[in-house]
Amino acid sequence: MKILVAIKRVIDPYVKIRVKPDHSGVESNNVKMSMNPFCEIAVEEAVRLKEAGKAEEVIVVSVGDNASQEQLRNALALGADRAIHVQVPEQSSPLAIEPLTVAKVLKSIMDNEQPGIVLLGKQSIDSDNNQVAQMLSALSRRGQATFASNVDISGDAVTVVREVDGGLETVQLAIPAIISTDLRLNEPRYASLPNIMKAKRKPLEVITPESLGIELTSSQEVLEVMAPPSRSAGIKVDSVEQLVDKLKNEAKVI
Repeated sequence: MKILVAIKRVIDPYVKIRVKPDHSGVESNNVKMSMNPFCEIAVEEAVRLKEAGKAEEVIVVSVGDNASQEQLRNALALGADRAIHVQVPEQSSPLAIEPLTVAKVLKSIMDNEQPGIVLLGKQSIDSDNNQVAQMLSALSRRGQATFASNVDISGDAVTVVREVDGGLETVQLAIPAIISTDLRLNEPRYASLPNIMKAKRKPLEVITPESLGIELTSSQEVLEVMAPPSRSAGIKVDSVEQLVDKLKNEAKVI
C-alpha cells in the first residue's frame, strides 16, 4: 500500500511575524522557512506505518514555487521514499494556491498514484484554513477522519481516534481513506546526517498544475493584513469592591 502525504512550506513557527508596510501580507523575504508543523506529524506517521509493515511506499507532495523543494528533501530525509513537486510560477500570488486548488491537485495525484491512505496536517499555521482534507474527501468521495490522535490499520480498514470538543471519538474507515493529523498523534523525529545525504539521491518529480489539467485561479481576495493590537498592562486592585467597579464601569463586562 502507498501512503501519500501533503506538506506545505510556511514561515518557521519560532520566527516573529512582521506585517508588510503596505499591509498587503506578512514579510517573507530573508525569513526562515520550514515545513508546517502539522505536516511534519503527517510525515512521521506515514514513516512509522511503513516501518510497522503497514505500507510499502511513502510519497510526499507539495504545491509551491521552487523553494518548496527544500521541505520535500527534508521529508525525504525523514524517511519518505519519493517526492512530487507541483511547481507554480515564482510570481504567482499565494492566493492562487487556495485550499480548493490544492485539493484538486491532490485529487489528481491520488487518481494517478492510487494510495491507500492520504495524510495531511489538519491545518497550516499561516492561513489556518483547515479545509484541504475535507475538500479532498468530497472531491474523491473517500472517507475522512480529521484531527487524528491515533491511527491503526488492520486489513482493509483504518481505525482513527479523533480529538473533538467533547473528548475523543473513534471511527473506522474503509481504505482508501483521508486522514488529517493533530498534535498528539506523534512526536516527529529529527533527520540524521546520513539520511539527509541519502535524501539528495531520492527521486523528486517536478510537474505543473497545467499537466494535471488544473488552472490556478483564485476566488479569494485579501483586503488588508494587520498586526493584532498591543495588549495593555494589567493592574492590581486592593479589594473585591474595586475589582467589581472596574469590571462594571471600565471593562463593561458585567
